[in-house]
Amino acid sequence: MNRWRDWYEQGVRDLKKAELDYQYQFYEWACFTCQQASEKIIKSLGLYLGIELWGHSLTEMLRILSKKIPIEEEMINYAKLLDLYYIPTRYPNGFAEGNPAKYFTEKQAREAIDATYSIIRFCESLLPR
Repeated sequence: MNRWRDWYEQGVRDLKKAELDYQYQFYEWACFTCQQASEKIIKSLGLYLGIELWGHSLTEMLRILSKKIPIEEEMINYAKLLDLYYIPTRYPNGFAEGNPAKYFTEKQAREAIDATYSIIRFCESLLPR
């Protein structure tokens, strides 16, 4: 059984959670949750196409998918942005001092949300309705 739809639906739900994090000024969590939402959406597309993607690098997953479908550089750039938010958004040792909440901004969170919406729209254009 191909579970691409389960991955897709959870990715969409994760993006809704990122919007709540943004609303309540948990910008580090909004950034991380956007990375997670995009990861699930990209993996859903991979599953739909018969490609099981592993790991957490959105950039690498899109490069793998690009062997089967055309992917514009803009999508790769969104993936690169979101890949930056996988680890340092959660762990204080990502910085010389302070915790992630002190480093991530409203602007970064908004950019992450916008990038995730773009990735979702791209994947949706290839997934059945």
